[in-house]
Amino acid sequence: MFLVNTIKAIHDNADVIRASIAGAGNDHRLGGNEAPPAIVSVFIGSQLSQLLDDLEKNIKVGKMTPEDKTELKLEIGKIPQILLDNTDRNRTSPFAFTGNKFEFRAVGSTANCANAMIVVNTIVANQLNKFKVEVDKRISTGVKKDEAILKEIQKLIKESKAIRFEGNGYGEEWVKEAKKRGLSNLKDTPSALKVWKNKKVQEIFAALNVLSNEEVDARYEVQLENYVMKLQIEARICGDMAQNHIIPAAINYQNKLLENVTGLKAVLGASYKKSATTQIKLIEDISTHLTGIKVAIDELKAVRKKVEGMNDLEKQAVEFSEKVKPLMDVVREHADRLEMLVDDEIWPLPKLREILFTR
Repeated sequence: MFLVNTIKAIHDNADVIRASIAGAGNDHRLGGNEAPPAIVSVFIGSQLSQLLDDLEKNIKVGKMTPEDKTELKLEIGKIPQILLDNTDRNRTSPFAFTGNKFEFRAVGSTANCANAMIVVNTIVANQLNKFKVEVDKRISTGVKKDEAILKEIQKLIKESKAIRFEGNGYGEEWVKEAKKRGLSNLKDTPSALKVWKNKKVQEIFAALNVLSNEEVDARYEVQLENYVMKLQIEARICGDMAQNHIIPAAINYQNKLLENVTGLKAVLGASYKKSATTQIKLIEDISTHLTGIKVAIDELKAVRKKVEGMNDLEKQAVEFSEKVKPLMDVVREHADRLEMLVDDEIWPLPKLREILFTR
């Protein structure tokens, strides 16, 4: 009952779960570097999935005989043993069952886990309340309690089946499959945080005396403000590093190459081009990326200043996500290319390979 109700709670409130882990840092993390994707799904392992499928299929329509119920209870009785021995894991799942507990893996490394736990506890408590109401309705019509519970569990298994996923969460196939199942894919923080404006969501937290509507609104505004502030800082640092560190280093190396080509020309005369082919190609490639990075920096600065001047916090967050971040990616693309071209001795920052593979 708790297992199925937890899965149902995640199914009905997947967007709230996504909102609880939203943040500028987690936008980079979700879907890569061993982190689960932004699409919320539940992994319970092949054995438990099969057991739930069997329960869904074997709980009969209409009145159940004592034999029917005994057979099902024996099947359910296997669950503790499955939970004890279940080592079936999926590292790409945002919400996974791993033997004796659910793991909410999509929470950011720097996040306060209390925020996510508030959401998980609230939506599960809300679902348990709804389950009790529905079971009581069945009992009031003359159905025995154990049969009423089994029938309601069967209903929840059917209704929450779409959220259960056992495969690779990183694959493009899952993105397409999730869309078919009707699951949302909120890729950025502004999109995810909008769920806090949903009246039904606010009602759940208010009804259980967890958060008032005003407190939900306040959290929404604070999270948006944090997102905008972090993106603003990132954009400024991105422009500063590119302008004051990367461009000068690339020009410095290019000047060394130019000196080399000039020296070859002085020594070899007209035949120097054959000997200087590599150097000339490097000079041309560096020039291409220097132009690209400078254009991107100027555009990034102009767009950032425009967005910073906006008074609407919600629109500001969306603009940072949709307009400022893509320009930062362009700067980064050219910087990555230059990093592969410029001499290690001249490059002023740790190179990516040095960060990833320290010695």
